[in-house]
Amino acid sequence: MGFEEEEAIIRSYDGEADRARVEDLERRCEVGPAERVYLFTDTMGDPMCRIRNSPMYKMLVAELDKELIGVIQGSIKVVTVHGRPRDLARVGYILGLRVAPLHRRKGIGSSLVRRLEEWFIAKDVDLAYMATEKENDASVNLFIDKLGYIKFRTPAMLVNPVHCHPFHIPSNVEIEKIKVEEAEFLYRKFMASMEFFPNDIHNVLRNKLSLGTWVAYPRGESFGCDGQVPSSWAMLSVWNSGELFKLRVGKAPLSCLLYTKSSRLMDKYFPCFKLPYLPDFFHPFGFYFMYGVHRDGPLSGKLVRRLCQFVHNMAAKANKDCKVIVTEVAGHDTLRHHIPHWKLLSCLEDLWCMKALKNEFHELTKTPPQRALFVDPREV
Repeated sequence: MGFEEEEAIIRSYDGEADRARVEDLERRCEVGPAERVYLFTDTMGDPMCRIRNSPMYKMLVAELDKELIGVIQGSIKVVTVHGRPRDLARVGYILGLRVAPLHRRKGIGSSLVRRLEEWFIAKDVDLAYMATEKENDASVNLFIDKLGYIKFRTPAMLVNPVHCHPFHIPSNVEIEKIKVEEAEFLYRKFMASMEFFPNDIHNVLRNKLSLGTWVAYPRGESFGCDGQVPSSWAMLSVWNSGELFKLRVGKAPLSCLLYTKSSRLMDKYFPCFKLPYLPDFFHPFGFYFMYGVHRDGPLSGKLVRRLCQFVHNMAAKANKDCKVIVTEVAGHDTLRHHIPHWKLLSCLEDLWCMKALKNEFHELTKTPPQRALFVDPREV
């Protein structure tokens, strides 16, 4: 049996009055299914940090008897939807929905989502979408059963820990950092037809959190800035999410804890083996997000792996706070077989849900998935 909806006041976020209370709510609200891992978010004094880099954004709070009991965030951008550069849609992304534990199942979450959808509609948004874990029954029931969202895509979230031992990059592989202008040219040429490719990719690449774009190709071949590419090549960009917010694990499976302890002991007493181990996730940590991963050619799978190893080495050397490397690819994309990740830490079936806010976009929510999906780092 459900509960009656509470008559909460929903209004725009006020940084001066609400910042501390929203941060407190974040500390009390876990993310993730209880049977696996609880993640807690530390926004480091800026509760709007996850949406500030978007072209347009808004944050709403729910208040009851002067107590802040709920929060939601939303951002708006223009993306590719059909697979051709001219087929664009204005989409609204919903994230950061939190409701205080004592006020759940009382309609607060659905009220927050509906108010955010009203803002989307006022801003001429075509489609609203959100991402959650497939096992998050509360979120799935709210958006699909109650609010009319449709299961749209099931991408894979791949997570790889950062350890102290660097990977060896073979001498027959060339890895080169390219200029922002070159990266934008390549992305628009080779990836602009991907689902959800952001029309403002130039803003993503020029953001201070984007550490750069790298390409890998066989040594002895050349990579031209005019779009002439080698017989096999791969590229990706890196976003430093740890500069925005930190994560902390509040609960983990016993097997994970045992492996962490035993692997650290092995590394301490037998360092010559160079065994990877799980970092300390029980204190706040940052992460790098790899986006725009693309490959072409018969050797490109191996080149993707070398790029991922290069990013790992970069993280281990430059940022002691970075504990994991994360990326997300379409569920049917064979890229997942070439990106190093630990199944224990990864979510191989994330869930994207979508809702058409204009009649002409209803059919789009039912289209079969493309092989490739572009995940915007501003929405991680």
